[in-house]
Amino acid sequence: MTFNTKALLGAAAAMALMAGSASAADLACLITKNNTNPFFVKMKEGAEAAATAAGLDFQAYAGEKDGDAAPQITAIENCVAAGAKGILITPSNDSVGPALKDARAAGILVISLDTPLGDAEAQDITFATDNFEAGLLIGKWAAATLGDKAATAKIAMLDINKQNISVDVLRDTGFLVGFGIEVPDLTVMGSETDPRVIGHEDSDANPEGGLRAMETLLAKDPDINVVYTINEPAAEGAYQALKNAGKEGQAIIVSVDGGCPGVASVKSGVIGATSQQYPLLMASKGIEAIVAFAKDGTKPTVTEGLSFYNTGVNLVTDKPAEGVPSIDTTKGTELCWG
Repeated sequence: MTFNTKALLGAAAAMALMAGSASAADLACLITKNNTNPFFVKMKEGAEAAATAAGLDFQAYAGEKDGDAAPQITAIENCVAAGAKGILITPSNDSVGPALKDARAAGILVISLDTPLGDAEAQDITFATDNFEAGLLIGKWAAATLGDKAATAKIAMLDINKQNISVDVLRDTGFLVGFGIEVPDLTVMGSETDPRVIGHEDSDANPEGGLRAMETLLAKDPDINVVYTINEPAAEGAYQALKNAGKEGQAIIVSVDGGCPGVASVKSGVIGATSQQYPLLMASKGIEAIVAFAKDGTKPTVTEGLSFYNTGVNLVTDKPAEGVPSIDTTKGTELCWG
């Protein structure tokens, strides 16, 4: 993908205006997993800017942390009560599904961003990174970088939690498949029996959780030399745990997000490679879809051959591996966010 992320907001505004002016009473809601992760912060900025340009009213809500569904359910109910035309949501887990089905029944367009729901009837469409591909890329890169040593690797898996959230499962299993590990059940985490996987631990997708999870796994095996992390905040915590244990530089750390701090961590060598996703595009496309829906009921369509609208992914590394397509941190910095 070769678009310039920093031009996305202007493009989003233009597309929204071309789609037709929204009524002053038309409301778009954005509901994210939390309001601290740079990914969701940037998503909110993009959605709000695009909504303002399109003439939509805009309300933003968030949970306290990943997996925190109760505040999201309350937010959905508030958006329905306010007569929103569309809801953009990064669902914390599938328990928000019934409330979203009620929203759809009330005539509201529901778009999942980044994280598809298990119940297809709970959303009209998902705009997302191909999260399995994101995991696959960092898995392939890690295996190629290790070369012959991949056969005896000791791998730490830092997931979000044990709830089998779709984005968590897709990145986790994608990484393992990319690394060359057999995964019997791609719908859940931990079905593999390969002894190279030391364990899966919850990171809550934040630095504190990443630190805790990595400490737990190092206690199980101090010779871990590959660390998969659900996102870059978790990678930050994993790196600190390795450093605290005197094992800085012992393990390859790979991740997903591609925010500017994460790309800087790749450049400095803290993270070996990360799969970069594009929250501004998810947000701007979501607002564009709500504008079109409010105008004449038009609903967005999926990318050909997929069950969702693919907003793209690039592997970012300064140590390219043969057979694994990537961009360097100079290009990654041009496209980053946060």
